[in-house]
Amino acid sequence: MGIGPKKTWDAITASAYELDPGTGKWTEKRPVPGVAGRLAASAVALHDQVFIFGGYVVDAQGGETTVSDLNVFVPVENRYYRGKDIPVPVDDAVVGLYRDRYIFLIGGWSTSKGDAVRNVQVYDTDKDTWLQATPFPGTPVFGHAGAIIGDTIVYVDGAYKNPSGPNPKYVASGECWMGKIPKKGDITKVEWTKLPAHPGNARYRIAAGAGSLDRKAGRIYFSGGTDNPYNYNGVGYNGQPAEPSPVTFAFNVHTGGWETVSENNPEPTMDHRGLLVTHRGLVIVGGMEKGQQVTANVTVVKPASRK
Repeated sequence: MGIGPKKTWDAITASAYELDPGTGKWTEKRPVPGVAGRLAASAVALHDQVFIFGGYVVDAQGGETTVSDLNVFVPVENRYYRGKDIPVPVDDAVVGLYRDRYIFLIGGWSTSKGDAVRNVQVYDTDKDTWLQATPFPGTPVFGHAGAIIGDTIVYVDGAYKNPSGPNPKYVASGECWMGKIPKKGDITKVEWTKLPAHPGNARYRIAAGAGSLDRKAGRIYFSGGTDNPYNYNGVGYNGQPAEPSPVTFAFNVHTGGWETVSENNPEPTMDHRGLLVTHRGLVIVGGMEKGQQVTANVTVVKPASRK
């Protein structure tokens, strides 16, 4: 799903594609069910399926509606089935996978609430049921970025309503939070602590993902995004065009600290939620390049020390 190069309401798509990494070729798959394409949905892969949460639809007048849909795609069968609806519908949320069973859906914007929310909603993939975990104590945000590695949740930044007034309507948040999921007992009792600021400016719609690029300790990686929150056309709420950041950084769960991965990505992008951590580097699909241009490129970001 997502938005095409025109960046208008009728350029929003429900299309789906699959990449064969062996051949490098893309294949079009069955589109995501629904009456319209969606923006700002979040997705997690588990057990040869892809779980697709929420997002929002836009009408011809520019009205936006967050949807409660949970669609599950089975790639080998090229079919979808419907999971139980999200209790508090959200878009621009963070997702993370825990114990190969539970999917945490953290924060995000909800048109039913008229604001971003602090909800931490947990989907049990075995039982097709939802749990409500401890809300995060920070500022409610949307367009933030993060993931889960081990029993640790980390999310950063995003946007929130400007407390100083309507101009601009939303501003970037610099808050970074870590949540610890209990290893034993009730997994909904998340313990939240505030983290120090990450490298670079506070940003919106960064690409994020968890994993290990090598045999070292796992990390949660963050790449791109912009320090100027914007609507879906790439123009900031302050009226200025948004531009992507070239900085990639990571949170090292072993040391509990931030690391700069790369300071000058020559092809930075924004308008993301996820990235894929592989032995070849951090794989980022699509997004917006400099000049708010929607791209079909697949980029690979590598640490500065790797060639």
